[in-house]
Amino acid sequence: MLSLTRRSLLLLGVLSGAPLLLCGCTDEDGPAEAERKKADADLPLRHRAVADTDRLLAGYDAVLAGPGAAQADRLKALRAEVAEHRAALATGLPPGSPAATTPTAAPSPAATPAAVRSVAELAAAERTTAGARLADLTAASPELAKLLAAVSASGALHAVTLGDSGPVTGPAAAPSPSPSPSPSASASATPRPAAETTALQNTLAAEHAAVYGYGVVGARQPVGPLRAEAQTCYLAHQAKRDTWQRLLHSAGATPAAAAPGYQLPFPVSDPATAKQLAAHIEVQLTGVYAALVAAGSGELRQSAAGALREAALHARQWGADQSALPGLPAPDRATSSPSPSA
Repeated sequence: MLSLTRRSLLLLGVLSGAPLLLCGCTDEDGPAEAERKKADADLPLRHRAVADTDRLLAGYDAVLAGPGAAQADRLKALRAEVAEHRAALATGLPPGSPAATTPTAAPSPAATPAAVRSVAELAAAERTTAGARLADLTAASPELAKLLAAVSASGALHAVTLGDSGPVTGPAAAPSPSPSPSPSASASATPRPAAETTALQNTLAAEHAAVYGYGVVGARQPVGPLRAEAQTCYLAHQAKRDTWQRLLHSAGATPAAAAPGYQLPFPVSDPATAKQLAAHIEVQLTGVYAALVAAGSGELRQSAAGALREAALHARQWGADQSALPGLPAPDRATSSPSPSA
């Protein structure tokens, strides 16, 4: 890990306030018509997601009514988050349609088991539903894709909370991008859209900061499980940083370099504040990767959704308090960003 004797300070400002990058519009009918067509294309995806969520809500109700009520408080809290998912997914559906106001009667058979009667089955249903949301990422508009990725990440968190730590997979499991093997291949590079390139550069800058941040976290932890976890996260963020660098090279772009100076968002002087820093890093990264989901397409969008989920799970491990939609701003609380050093 990096030593705390390094002169530069950590600037986590690059981890927050990542711009929302949406695909440009080139529709001949004009921006208004293009937006209408995007909304229309999203309708079947929203209907499917709402239907699956209704079935998941029914699973919670069934378990809460049964012997699993020993975990009633925790189940009710998770169910409330699933209800938030439904409300967000139903936004934009035609007024008066059943899916916009009440549970639907025809959920996707692939989303959850036919009947959920135990906490274990409910955990498996959360994980399966999280995977089902990934299947619609490619066809979704940027805004909806970002929402689907956040819902999927939240479902993965719910599954782990309920005791199921299995992988989140689905008809379109998130693959890793396949960058060019070396920067020298840039001569035959295929440029990416400007929005994707900008989002990739922002993501790379965030991972540069995360790598240094975990150097600070590990240096402040005593030998033990938390220091080992910091080392694991440090290596994981190094790998992500290297992946985004290669991907930018393969597109003929010059990857952003690590900043010469960084500033911590708060003093880190002991194991407790180091743990808070790790949680802060991961929560901010969920927003960075949500922006990459919106800006990206195809495999890049899938990979960004997977990274968003991983950041949310790591944030949970470090004790972060997250909203029902990781990576999206919570409507009931403001967020602040650290400022660059002078």
